[in-house]
Formats: sequence, C-alpha cells, structure tokens
Amino acid sequence: MPDTRRRGDDLLRAIYSSTLAELAEGSFEELSFEKIALRAHTGKAALYRRWSAPADLVLAALADPVAGFAETPPPRTGSLRGDLLVLLGGLARVLGEPHGRALVQLITQRRRHPELFERVRDLVLRPRQDLILELLGETGTARLAAVGPRLVLVAHLESGPVPGTEIAAIVDEVLLPLVG
Repeated sequence: MPDTRRRGDDLLRAIYSSTLAELAEGSFEELSFEKIALRAHTGKAALYRRWSAPADLVLAALADPVAGFAETPPPRTGSLRGDLLVLLGGLARVLGEPHGRALVQLITQRRRHPELFERVRDLVLRPRQDLILELLGETGTARLAAVGPRLVLVAHLESGPVPGTEIAAIVDEVLLPLVG
C-alpha cells in the first residue's frame, strides 16, 4: 500500500488552512492543536514539532501567501480612485474568506490578546495601510490611510459582505474628499 501521508508544503498548507478555518469558526480561546490536527488530518506531533503555541501557528498561517495573506502589489489602475477601489474591494472580498474571517476574529478579540493583535497588525494590516499611504502621496497621513480599511471592516461587521457600491461610496464620499 503506498504511503499517503502528506509532507512538506502539502502538510503545511493543510495545517495553515485548518488553523484559519478553525479560528474563523470560533475564537482564539477555542483554538487548539488538537482541533487543528483533526481538521488537517494529521497528528498533533506534526504541530508541536513546528510551533510552541497556537499563536505562533496563527501568525505563520496568516503570513502564508497561499492560505493567508500574500503581499499586495500596488494596483496601478492609473487613478487614485481606481487604485483605492481595487484595494478596498479586495479587502471586502477577503473578509468573507477563511483567512479574512480569522482576521476579523483576531481584530474583535484584540483586547483579550493585545500582544497577538499587535503582531497581526504588523503582519497583515500595516503593510496594506502603508500601501494606501503610498498611493495618497504627500496629502496622506497614517490616520487617513486607515480610514478606508476601517470603514470596510465596520461595514462588514454590521452587514456582512460589503458590496461594490459601498466601496465606491467610501472612496467617493469619504476618502477622496479627505484627500482634497
């Protein structure tokens, strides 16, 4: 009988995907190596060999370019409005995917896990805000770069999937007037 055990990247992707799916469906407090291993169809030892705690595994999963958040290239549509629509629309779409739902769980639980949230912010949120700040140029500030993503996140928390019309309203009615 051939060996069907996964190894290497296949095993890592299964673990990362399982981690983010478990987190998306529950809370960080409920996350355990046992649940992740069961979902990934592997033994707990495979997790304990690589990570000392679920927080370390969550960060690795979020950083994975396939299961988590890949580096976001500048959109380069030719206009600030177009670039903002692409970036914020991408954020709105990802919030409905397992890694986006996992991110929402971590954001909403930030007071219970401030150290983890800081690391998540540095890993996932800041690079995207820096990209928006770069697009805004001289007129931009860190606070202004955070406005669009925050509005998308709040809209998602209040109503679920954020439609393109809402993204356009955020860009046209809030961001572009603020930029001047």
